[in-house]
Amino acid sequence: MFPLVVAEYGGDTLWAAMVFWLLALWRVGASTAQLAATAMGICTVIELSQLYQASWAISLRAKPGVGLILGQGFLWSDLVCYAVGVAFAAVLDALLHALLQAKPPSSATRA
Repeated sequence: MFPLVVAEYGGDTLWAAMVFWLLALWRVGASTAQLAATAMGICTVIELSQLYQASWAISLRAKPGVGLILGQGFLWSDLVCYAVGVAFAAVLDALLHALLQAKPPSSATRA
């Protein structure tokens, strides 16, 4: 149904964007750069934690919902997806801030 690249990498990309937006809701006054750096840091730490394969960590990841948050196995491609997702969310955030700060046309110039 979806192109292969979207089916393969879309979920990880959207997951990273979601981390950005959750941080934006939590840290309302944070700059776009701060949000992007923090989101990328969280995503990277979670991905790197998947290299740790102790039995307790594996059983924790097997619990419903936890595997969706912590993932199952390390993949370099996931880090690329996270970077794309965070970058996309950061660009969208910057555009939204620019639009909200733009001044509407003055009504005083009407004739």
